Amino acid sequence: MRILLPTGASTEPQVKRAAAGYDADVVVTGEIASFLTPHALRMLLKGKTYDCVIISGMCTASFEQVERETGVPIFRGPRHAADLELVLPLLETTELSRSIPADDFLAARKVEQALHRIHEQEKNAVPDFIIRGVKIGGDSRMKVLAEIMDAHKCGDIRRLVHQYLVSGADIVDLGFGFDAVPEDVSRVFSLLSETDAPLAVDTQDPSLIRAALGRADIILSLQETNIPVIGKEIAKAGAAAVVVPGNSSLVKNISLAKKAGIRCIISDPLLQPVGSGFVSSLGRFKKTGCPLFFGAGNVVELFDADSIGMNALLSGIAAEAGASVIFTSEHSDKTQGSIREMRRATEMMVLAQGRPYPKDLGLDLLVLKEKRRRREPPLDFITSRPARPMPDQITYDPKGNFRIGIEGDQIVAVIHKKAVRGRRWQDVLYSIISQGDVSLLDHAGYLGRELFKAELAIRYGRSFEQDGEF
Repeated sequence: MRILLPTGASTEPQVKRAAAGYDADVVVTGEIASFLTPHALRMLLKGKTYDCVIISGMCTASFEQVERETGVPIFRGPRHAADLELVLPLLETTELSRSIPADDFLAARKVEQALHRIHEQEKNAVPDFIIRGVKIGGDSRMKVLAEIMDAHKCGDIRRLVHQYLVSGADIVDLGFGFDAVPEDVSRVFSLLSETDAPLAVDTQDPSLIRAALGRADIILSLQETNIPVIGKEIAKAGAAAVVVPGNSSLVKNISLAKKAGIRCIISDPLLQPVGSGFVSSLGRFKKTGCPLFFGAGNVVELFDADSIGMNALLSGIAAEAGASVIFTSEHSDKTQGSIREMRRATEMMVLAQGRPYPKDLGLDLLVLKEKRRRREPPLDFITSRPARPMPDQITYDPKGNFRIGIEGDQIVAVIHKKAVRGRRWQDVLYSIISQGDVSLLDHAGYLGRELFKAELAIRYGRSFEQDGEF
């Protein structure tokens, strides 16, 4: 395959290194590769024969007309020249995109393939039992159970349950505190009567369990004090149950639940938080003949560390322990996003089967850190001068000042009671400038900074304060 690789002077050495061993022409078209124009590429192709052209992924021009005229396929390479060495070996088996940079295109394709594999494996999995179409145990994917505490106090329980399911929960667990009464439980479950996903009730009070049996699919948690009282009613309702140790051992309580006629049992050895017996409690995760429940949520809630890495590691520990259901929660601000993180982590565990470690799977939980640092060419300049400090005295834009905030997943910029909304900072800034609401360059620069901060706050689930530090 004969390849044309137009590049810039600054990235020529990297491109030549990547192209070594290939039938490729590396041609410098200017200082910056992304400034390549259709006319310049047309001249490069004139009188030459190539099987394809790979242009910089940073190019914004359209080369469709050049491809039509020459008949030579023109693909987008990676954004960074350093990644070209990863792309060239794939050309014999993979057709790149004409519009999407190769790094994005290949990453998206790898994600798509990974998700397809997860779907196929789950479709063919043989579970221990099925709850409302969700496979539990066996060789099925570890299921994510997400808890809503004090469900009877939730203002819009239907919206919150839907949000949890969209985030990746397989099962939503409705917790009821000591102040709840049976009428509260009946009301909450009646509001969710049209929900197709499995719902669990989290209480050890037999009267509250009884009130949930018309709709609850799983009962959390049973032990020697409540099984004799409510066990047979649970069995009659056909609900599954999570059994825990109490004064009696887990094995004895599972035996009690089976004697009551409960067929679908999930055993919970009770995972302890770090500092309170986490490692020793892991030793209790042994085969009991029932699917295992892994209470990761309490460990994360009681540890002041970012939830992403903790959820990933706990999911890996749960997978090695043979867990079938993993518990998570979003009770505090610091654990917001845990459902989505835990779902991704359980999917990674599926892809990691048969591998020595969960790496290079197509899916990952890298959010702030990079897997591989890119080494860009050094900047080329002749003179330089230090930046001048910005004056303390601000010159206000005669057009007026903006109030910037975030609402949901949108950036909102308000001036004179008019708002501009958008998900990307550049779209909001472009709209503001286009409608003539900025007259000073430093004001435009300030807006760009604040709007980008707002987008980052949305992306990473953080607070946003105009003029404050991110």
